[in-house]
Amino acid sequence: MSATNALSTVRFSDWDLSSNIANAISSKGWDFVTPIQADSIPLARAGKDIVGQARTGSGKTVAFGIPLIENSQPTGQTQALVLRPTRELATQVSEELQWLQGDKGLKFVTVYGGTDLEKQAKVLDAGCDIIVGTPGRVIDMSKRGHIDLEHITHFALDEADRMLDMGFFPDILWCLERLTSRKQTLLFSATFPQEVLEAA
Repeated sequence: MSATNALSTVRFSDWDLSSNIANAISSKGWDFVTPIQADSIPLARAGKDIVGQARTGSGKTVAFGIPLIENSQPTGQTQALVLRPTRELATQVSEELQWLQGDKGLKFVTVYGGTDLEKQAKVLDAGCDIIVGTPGRVIDMSKRGHIDLEHITHFALDEADRMLDMGFFPDILWCLERLTSRKQTLLFSATFPQEVLEAA
């Protein structure tokens, strides 16, 4: 599915969203959803895998964020993983998901290179519900025993084409091979190289 950045005729209120998400969206003054949100959110909420073609600024984070948040509970056990290509983009998504969850109480941890390994390890070991990170650091933390990929059930990959351009494809494959409990995959990208589609 592909989408532009214009708004659709569908309203967030047309969906029976959980109250915490509905209140967070209302606080932003948002009414109509974007096309990529209209196309993907109902299917993702129904448990379907998604391959969404959309550019930056099209509302992708909300498109995968709503189903991830609705399918996660504040247990301290990691249930979802979001991969993004850079530290800045990972931080941005983590912050957006934080406000989108409203008062649900999910704990998000953002992991990326260039920061203190021991400090990030302690945060992960304390427990979290959703991890947002860059592929290299997620792999590093997994190899060190601080991230258990085998029990994660929901996976989102954003900007897949950019990750391929940056040489992250082997890292993505490494993660996918270890997400053995994966129930849902949400892929978003401006374009979709065949390698990514085949791997997912």
